[in-house]
Amino acid sequence: MNFGIRNKVALVAAASRGLGYATAMELAREGAQVAVCGRDEQRIHRAAAELSASTGGRILPVVADVEKAQDCEYFIAQAAETLGSVDILVTNAGGPPAGFFDDIDDESWALGFERTMMSAIRLIRAALPHMREKKWGRIVAITSISVKQPIPGLLLSNALRPGVVGMAKSLADEVALEGITINAVCPGWTATERVDEILQARAESRGISKQEAAAEIEQSIPMRRMAKPEELAAMVTFLCSARASYITGTTIQVDGGAFRGLM
Repeated sequence: MNFGIRNKVALVAAASRGLGYATAMELAREGAQVAVCGRDEQRIHRAAAELSASTGGRILPVVADVEKAQDCEYFIAQAAETLGSVDILVTNAGGPPAGFFDDIDDESWALGFERTMMSAIRLIRAALPHMREKKWGRIVAITSISVKQPIPGLLLSNALRPGVVGMAKSLADEVALEGITINAVCPGWTATERVDEILQARAESRGISKQEAAAEIEQSIPMRRMAKPEELAAMVTFLCSARASYITGTTIQVDGGAFRGLM
């Protein structure tokens, strides 16, 4: 299948590792020019070099922390200036701090809001003028299965990520006549460094091994395994493609069937 995004300019936030990195890899394999950002200069440059070596594509590394308003604007501006356009935007950020209600103070709530909600809003706000100028654009927000089914111990994610989906759904209506689609993708349990950290915390709090904590989660998934990052990236890349031109305002989970609801 030809995804029709060769030479399109795609921006992937927080792409030095994990789901962002996997998504950047898939987009580059489809022929897109890809700008990636991360707050660690050494790590994002190393990731860009790996992506370029693996795909032969043009990869632009940008040092930017999506928790900061000026860095969101800088990322979009650098990509547009260097690569000439902004056609595709994938919003992404590290998950907010884990914890139950009594564990979370005002500072953690504020941090979670900046990282989870405002990062997506600011990136989209900066990218939209470029897409509107061309009457074409693809925006995909990487969220979490927690927007459909809350995850114990991740109260901030459960509370804040649905706001990203509400914003994306509302905005999809506003820009539908401008050739721009907006969708949200919800990863379930996926084998990333972030999930490894959550498993370690769960194991320590319950006095079990990390392997036992992982096995308990896998038993709740019909496929009896966690996802690979590239499996999530494949869905994101399809939604960024020309072939997905009539899909907008959706929230799609990639979770091996773990979500128990009907929709």
